[in-house]
Amino acid sequence: AWNDESNLGYLYVELPWRVALSMAEVSPLREAGQSGRTVELSRLTLMRDEQGADPHGAPIAHYTVEMTPEAGWEVELQRWYDTEHLPGLARVPGCVRARRFWNRDAGPRSIACYDLLDASVMGSREWLAVRQTAWSSRARPHFTETVRTMFTVAAA
Repeated sequence: AWNDESNLGYLYVELPWRVALSMAEVSPLREAGQSGRTVELSRLTLMRDEQGADPHGAPIAHYTVEMTPEAGWEVELQRWYDTEHLPGLARVPGCVRARRFWNRDAGPRSIACYDLLDASVMGSREWLAVRQTAWSSRARPHFTETVRTMFTVAAA
């Protein structure tokens, strides 16, 4: 996925089995970047994977919300994501897939990713209704280091 404004790309590599990789094992991937480009690498643990309302669609937008839970809020925010937020957004028409990862390395700790048929899905009545629940209103103020990015899907 690529964002032209920030000149930022995300590449997700899924392994066919669960394995704990040390940073030493994956650091050679940093060398794979084109000259003059910085490659940052984070090992992600899949926390939740939800099939979207349009699971067979070809996504052209990849939206990420990265954040670190405020101290003392990690369990509650994980419960909110798993119980209400991620499943609710996955059910919105135009959502192909919704996933959340825990970042084991640099940057915000939680990464929620939404593969969408089009970026306009985020402005739909259904999407906004999920974002505007009472629980969402209580949870969102406890995000720190929040980074929201809309990417264009480069390859699936």
